[in-house]
Amino acid sequence: MTGPASTPESNTLELLRVVLPPFHLVFGLLLSAWTLLFLFRIVLTWYPQVDLTQGFWRVVAVPTEPLLAVSRRLIAPIGGVDVTPVIWVGLISLVRELLVGQQGLITQVMLKVSVLPA
Repeated sequence: MTGPASTPESNTLELLRVVLPPFHLVFGLLLSAWTLLFLFRIVLTWYPQVDLTQGFWRVVAVPTEPLLAVSRRLIAPIGGVDVTPVIWVGLISLVRELLVGQQGLITQVMLKVSVLPA
């Protein structure tokens, strides 16, 4: 006897059950790391003498500078202070909550798929 025939829907559900948890974890960690890098950039705005092209600071500058450069063209400094890293921390935190937070979209799909019958 053979088992029940696999349908495209069951194949998709099985694929989602396998792929979503690691994706959820990695995506959440990447967004958290990016937030941390922007927090470093906020602190570094207090020390303008730090050269971001040297040593460890390149690790902070390379993933954040492209977004900051674009947003600096749109948002002028307020009172001489660059506020764009603060804006990016807020935006990334919002995206993280909307996608991988407790009520996030990816989290909800992952939970829904886990309770559906095979």
